Amino acid sequence: MSIQNNLAQFKASIPENVTLVAVSKTKPVADLMEAYHAGQRVFGENKIQEMTDKWNVMPRDIQWHMIGHVQTNKVRFMAPYVKLIHSIDSLKLLTEINKQAKANNRVIDCLLQVYIANEETKFGLNELELENLLHSEDFKALNNIQIVGFMGMATFTEDKEQIKKEFGILKTIFETYKAKPLKNCNLSILSMGMSGDYKIAID
Repeated sequence: MSIQNNLAQFKASIPENVTLVAVSKTKPVADLMEAYHAGQRVFGENKIQEMTDKWNVMPRDIQWHMIGHVQTNKVRFMAPYVKLIHSIDSLKLLTEINKQAKANNRVIDCLLQVYIANEETKFGLNELELENLLHSEDFKALNNIQIVGFMGMATFTEDKEQIKKEFGILKTIFETYKAKPLKNCNLSILSMGMSGDYKIAID
């Protein structure tokens, strides 16, 4: 089945308020352009250099999302153009993003990664770390980033009830903080769900 048909079928199956991030890591520009011509405008990459190489040669109306673990020394390469950074798990990283955003006269939208899985290999902030970060004076002093939501990765398991429970935890945390007035926060996005569990995430 072609990329165009795949995208058409997938988009027809998701609600209007759900955004499909096409994970394009390791895929050649030709494949991305086929998806682009089929109407896809949001692409997710997990390596900054690869994303930057693609940004340099592809149409400027694409929204580039960094979905992988971010190294602070690479932030400067994506700061001029990245639309959303999904996987932020430390104040140190936020501070570097703020620095590079300021250098590019931008405010960069970010998601804080929350640890919800029953796996030690996953990254993310636990609930206490999240609370401490959002209420810290150092965080409040960052003027060139905006936290627009949270992201989380469920445990890699066939147990749908466990996945549902973990996504439910993330949703509860999101709703709790959405109700609070917090500096540098305008929460509207929950980033969760991959090819195998996106239907649970949508529910």
